[in-house]
Amino acid sequence: MPKHSATPFLRRKRTLAAGAVGVTAALGAGLMLFQASAGQAAAPRLPAANMAFDYQIGQAYTPPKGVKALSRDRSAKPAAGLYNVCYVNAFQTQPDAFDWWQKNHPDLVLRDGNKKPVIDENWGEALLDTSTADKRTRLAKIVGDWIGGCARSGYQAVEPDNLDSLSRSKGRLTKAHNVAFAKLLADRAHADGLAVAQKNTAEMLPDRAKVGFDFAVAEECGQYDECGDFAKAYANRVFVIEYESSGYNRACSAWGGKLSIVQRDLDVSAPGSGDYRYRSC
Repeated sequence: MPKHSATPFLRRKRTLAAGAVGVTAALGAGLMLFQASAGQAAAPRLPAANMAFDYQIGQAYTPPKGVKALSRDRSAKPAAGLYNVCYVNAFQTQPDAFDWWQKNHPDLVLRDGNKKPVIDENWGEALLDTSTADKRTRLAKIVGDWIGGCARSGYQAVEPDNLDSLSRSKGRLTKAHNVAFAKLLADRAHADGLAVAQKNTAEMLPDRAKVGFDFAVAEECGQYDECGDFAKAYANRVFVIEYESSGYNRACSAWGGKLSIVQRDLDVSAPGSGDYRYRSC
C-alpha cells in the first residue's frame, strides 16, 4: 500500500468562500456541551457502491442529471432526495476561523517549540491539537456540535477532513492521536444517525473498525494507486475525486462501474465558472 509523507498538493479541501458564512455563529455554537442525541438514533444509512456522485464542497449548485449522492460543506443545505455527505474540517482550522480559535481556544491550536501555530502551508490552515485526551474531548465538544448540525440539516453522512494532519505536524501528532479523535467524532456521528467517511489517509485503513468508519471519500486514489485498498476495505463504498486527467483515467479504467468516480476542478467550482469541470465514469 502506498504511503505518503505529506498530503499531495492537489488533495483539496473546502474553499474559503464556502466557509465564510456565519463563522462566528457557527463556531460559537460549538461551545455547547458535547452529548449524544436524546434517545436512540436510527441506524446510519450507508451509501451504495457506484452511486452517481458529485463533489460540491466549494459551492453548492443543482446536481448534474443522474447524480444520486453528493458532498457539500456543512454551511450548505443538503439536496432533496439524494444521499448527502456533510463536509467538516475537523482536524484543522478554516483560514477565516483562525482568529476565533485564537481568541476562544488558543490551547487547542497545535504549537511548535516557539509557541507558534503549526500551519498547513498549502491551504493556510492551523492544525488542531489532538495530542492529549483532554484536548481531544474538548475538541469533540466543538466539532461534535457541527456534526450534530449536519444531522439536523438532513444530511445522511459526514466526512471529517484532514485526518492526516499528523503528516504536517512536524512530529507533534501521531497516528494514535488522530485515530483516537476520529473515534470520538464517529461515535458522535453514529449517535446522531449519520454514517462516517474515512477521508483519504490510506495508512489508517487498518484502524477503520476501531474508529467506526462506514465508507470512504478518497481524493486522487487513482493518481496515487490507492483505490484498490479503499475498495477492498469498504466493499466498494468509495467516493473517488480525481483532479488530474491521468488519475481519472486510471481510476475509471480499473474501477469504473464499481466505485463512484468523478473528476472535478481543483477549486471545486460551480457551473458558470471558467474553471468548472465535472465528469464521471
